[in-house]
Amino acid sequence: MLGAKQEKVYLCAVNVVIMIKKEDVLAKLPDLDGALSPEERELILNKMQVRAFRKNETIYQEGDIPSHLLCLISGKVKIYKDGVGGRAQIVRVADAVEYFGYRAAFSDENYVTAAAAFEPSVIATIPIGLIRQLIMRNPQLAWFFVRRLAIALGKSDARTVNLTQKHIRGRLAESILFLKESYGVEDDGQTLNISLSREDLANLSNMTTSNAIRTLSSFAQENLIALNGRKIKILNEATLQKISRMG
Repeated sequence: MLGAKQEKVYLCAVNVVIMIKKEDVLAKLPDLDGALSPEERELILNKMQVRAFRKNETIYQEGDIPSHLLCLISGKVKIYKDGVGGRAQIVRVADAVEYFGYRAAFSDENYVTAAAAFEPSVIATIPIGLIRQLIMRNPQLAWFFVRRLAIALGKSDARTVNLTQKHIRGRLAESILFLKESYGVEDDGQTLNISLSREDLANLSNMTTSNAIRTLSSFAQENLIALNGRKIKILNEATLQKISRMG
């Protein structure tokens, strides 16, 4: 039997087998490893599970009972909420390496959002009961999560204002810049490092898919962006920032 530190996790995602050591996964978790004692680290390693998700696969659904702390190790994830008429609103995106889905667990609520993979993703899960036990006796770990929740709340407040008060052009420009901030760009320094469907872009921008398509085309005609399938290349970031600020 392999010890926790040597245990290897085999993941099958998109017909590719990935071999990952749990210890390597823990080392990737942002700042968490530094907040743990050796004994706490061993507990985490023993209880941690790692799972691969296919593109568009649901990670959790609205109304589910949260049972684990989730951390995106690789890939990209959207957190969304179904709205009127079944149209989803993307409220947040997650990039590796990032925690998500734990606010509901800390507040003893069911999930009020859902999450799905934008692309093939690997996620580490740690039982939330164990995290609660560790927080109760480890102030450094408690402060780590308090600070993360506070930062997330500030970003959420800003996004709410932007998506409700800006006009369509301002919302779409803001979303394109938001995606650049969240996921960065490819080697050319301009193309967003994510392939996004028009529907997902619309859901991120709080608009219909048809409005998103028309506004994207308008931006392309104005040489603010270039479109190649689902890829978006930013050609004039300064003007996009101006459109976003003016709303």
